[in-house]
Amino acid sequence: MATLVCVHGGLDRGGSFARLARRFEHMDVVAYDRRGYQGSRGAGPATLIEHIDDLIALASSEAARRPVIVFGHSFGGVVSFGAALRDPSLFAQLINFEAPLPWVLAHDHRRIAPGSNPSDEAERFFKRIVSVETWERLSVAERESRRLDGPALVADLAVLSQPAPFQVTDIEVPSVYAFGDWARAPYYRQLTDILCRANPLFQAVELRNAGHGAHLSHPDQLASLIEQTWMERCASA
Repeated sequence: MATLVCVHGGLDRGGSFARLARRFEHMDVVAYDRRGYQGSRGAGPATLIEHIDDLIALASSEAARRPVIVFGHSFGGVVSFGAALRDPSLFAQLINFEAPLPWVLAHDHRRIAPGSNPSDEAERFFKRIVSVETWERLSVAERESRRLDGPALVADLAVLSQPAPFQVTDIEVPSVYAFGDWARAPYYRQLTDILCRANPLFQAVELRNAGHGAHLSHPDQLASLIEQTWMERCASA
């Protein structure tokens, strides 16, 4: 048995992995709100180093009992990579979905203007990444909750505009980089080609008919991917 630790992305929360968690019978699943988000809002916003510290602490408590697999979604994948680079001994496998790595391959990341209102940025981000229609369907309380996560989101996005915090191709942990075959698939195919050529421990997987929120829309595919790659990892060990 292994422990699957789920690390959420920007403007998300640990609860979004509930659908994915229900698909596992032979793994313990741990999901948490990163500093600055939802239940951990009072502890943030946090730096990337602090997010890495938190994942290291969580993995350390789990690794003493069983192997730890990390599933990082979006910015959660950046945290996952950073933690594995700091202490690869804690992690048996990384599986990240569309982790933004502009330092490896540049992309059209939207930079936030200085002095922008974090709450407004959160609303704009949600409408751009999810949809305007979904935002309109949220209750007033749900919209306000997302807007309150604005400072944490701004801190996450700022990391992507700074120099590379680490060399992800130096990863010493078997890593799966997954992405959906939506509009940005050509970018991710090029990115994973770079990663896989630079480091034989990387594997690229493209999910059919999946967009950025695959953990919500395609939990069965993701669960199968995680279980299959873990079984392959165990067989090759």
